[in-house]
Amino acid sequence: MAEANYTLKVNKDLLDPNFESYRLSLDPIPTYTVDLDAAVEEVKLKDSQYTLEHMRAFGMYNYLHLDPWYEDSVLFVDCRGRVLSLTVTLDTALGKPKEVFSIGSESSQGEDRLCASLSLTSATWVVLSDGGGRLHLLRTGKRGDSSHMKWEVLFSERMGEPFTILHSVSHIQAGVHAVEVLLLRVQTDPQETKGSGYSVFLEWITVGSAAGHGQERKYEVRKRRVLRGKSVPHYAAVEPQGKGLMVASEKPFVFTHVDGRPVEQPEPMVVEKTDPLYFWQQTVEDLTICVRLPEGAAKEDVSFRLTVDHMSVGVQGFAPLLEGQLYASVDPEASAWTIKNNKSLEVTLQKLSEGPMWPELVLGNRRGQFVMSDEQTALIHERLTHLTSEDLNGNPDRDKPPCNSQELEDCDGFPEDSFSLTHFDEESLRPTQVVNLGSHQYLFTIDVDPSKMPCLCLRHDVDALVWQPRPDRPGDMWEHIATFNALGYVQASKRDKKFATCAPDFSYATLCECLRRAFIYCQPSPVETILFNRKQGRQVGQVAKQQVASLDCDKPILGFRASNERLFILTSSTLFVLKVKQN
Repeated sequence: MAEANYTLKVNKDLLDPNFESYRLSLDPIPTYTVDLDAAVEEVKLKDSQYTLEHMRAFGMYNYLHLDPWYEDSVLFVDCRGRVLSLTVTLDTALGKPKEVFSIGSESSQGEDRLCASLSLTSATWVVLSDGGGRLHLLRTGKRGDSSHMKWEVLFSERMGEPFTILHSVSHIQAGVHAVEVLLLRVQTDPQETKGSGYSVFLEWITVGSAAGHGQERKYEVRKRRVLRGKSVPHYAAVEPQGKGLMVASEKPFVFTHVDGRPVEQPEPMVVEKTDPLYFWQQTVEDLTICVRLPEGAAKEDVSFRLTVDHMSVGVQGFAPLLEGQLYASVDPEASAWTIKNNKSLEVTLQKLSEGPMWPELVLGNRRGQFVMSDEQTALIHERLTHLTSEDLNGNPDRDKPPCNSQELEDCDGFPEDSFSLTHFDEESLRPTQVVNLGSHQYLFTIDVDPSKMPCLCLRHDVDALVWQPRPDRPGDMWEHIATFNALGYVQASKRDKKFATCAPDFSYATLCECLRRAFIYCQPSPVETILFNRKQGRQVGQVAKQQVASLDCDKPILGFRASNERLFILTSSTLFVLKVKQN
C-alpha cells in the first residue's frame, strides 16, 4: 500500500474568530487532599540515561493514571510496589487509596530499572509493567466501585530490557480474546554510530488466549513487532481492532523486526539529479508558478484544471507536469495562466486567505524550486543580521549578541520538517497516511471515548485543536472535534510548564508547572450580568474564565489528570483533588 500525504482538515464551525481573551476569575477552587502512607514510586534517571530522549520518555513521565472507563477514578504505584486506586464520589469524604495489586519486590532493584507503568485496556482488563522488564496482563473485574476487587494475573512474562507502556487495546480476533500492547524503550543501538549511540524502540506485542477448552484460559505472546526511530514519539496508539498503528514523532519510525526476524526494508530510491520542473514565488496575496513545457507545445495543447484546493497542469500526450493537492485554498476565479515565449507556462494563483506563507506548493511534490524575490531576501537578511557574526565568539557584551551554534544543546533545536503523524498498516508494516506536523506543536493526548483511539491536541496558529483518529475512514482519518481558543498562544508563555490536559467533555483545558501552580482555562459560558466591550461598545454575552490554583506543597508535581468535574494532582506524598465544576 503506497504512502499518501494527508492534511488535517479544520472544521471552521469549531473556530471562534471573535474570541477576545480569558478573564481571570478569583473564585476559590475547592481543594481536597489525601495524604499517602507511602511515597509515590519516582525513579530518578541514572548517569547513563543522559540524553534528551531519556528525559522525554522517563523524566517527564506522568505517574498518575485516570481510568477512562470509570468516572473520577485514578490509580498510581507507590514505592512499596502497590497499585493504589481512588474513586471520588463525595469530595468531602475522601477515603484512603486502596491496594488492588502488588508488583512485589522481585524487580524493585536494578541498575536500569524504570518506573512502573500501566495502561487501562478495557473496563475489566489492565496491562502493567513492573519497570524491570516484566509485562503483566491482569483481569480486574469491574473497577471504580467500593468493592475494589484484587486483580488477577493471567499472563506474566519477561520481555527483555526495561520498558514503559504507552497504550493497549482489547479485542476479539477470530473468536479469540487478544490484547495489543505498545512498549517504549530507549537503548543502545550498534547501528547508531553517530551522536549519543542510543535509539528509540517501540515494540508492538499481541497477547492472546491459548487454544484449549480448559476451565481457565491461558495467555501467550502471539506476535512481536519492533519499530526503530530517533526520537521519543509524542503520540503512539494501536487501532481498536489491532489493524494498524499511529505514531506522531519528530523523526520517522520504521519496522525492523517481526517475531525476531528482520523486516526487509524497501530499496532506497535512486533519484537522478535533474533541473527543477517548475519555479514558484509567493507574496502574502498570491503565488506565481512557472512550469517548463515540452518543446513544441502550443496553447491548445495545455490541459489546466484548478479547484479550491487542487491543481493539475499538463500537456496532451504527456503525463501531468504538476498535479496534486495545494498546501492551502485558492480562489479559482481570480487565478489565471498564460504561455511565455513558447517555453513555459506561467500560472498566477490568488490565495483565499491573505497572510500565511506556504512552505510548499503541492503537498509532497519535490520537483519544484522556490525562488525568493529581492525584497523578501533583503527583508530576511535585515532581520537576521544581529543574529549572525563572522567571528566565532561574536561580541557577547552587545545588546543583541550573535548566536554561537557550538553552544546549542539538542533541546534548543526546533523540530524538523519531518515531524509527522503516520498511520502504519498491520499487514504490510508500511505507512499508509502521513501528515506533516512541522507547523503544529504537539500539546497533549486525551482519552475522550475509551472505546476509540486517544485524541491528540495540536497547536494551530494561536488555538489548540483536538483531533480524533478515525482509522475506519481512510479518506478522513483525523477529525477535528474540539477547539480551545488561544490555548496554543497561552501555553507558550508558561516557561515552567510540565503537564497539560483537558476534560473529556472539553469544558476546560488545564496545565501545571513543575511546582505548585495549575492553570485552568474554561470554555466561554453565558454571563449573568450585562457586560460591554470598551473598545467596540458591544454587549458581551459570554466570557471565558481563567483560574489559578496554588497548592500548599513545595514538592514537585509527578502526576496530573483531569475528569469532567475534577482535577487530580499527584506529588510524592499527597494526592490533591480540585473541584473545578461547582454544582
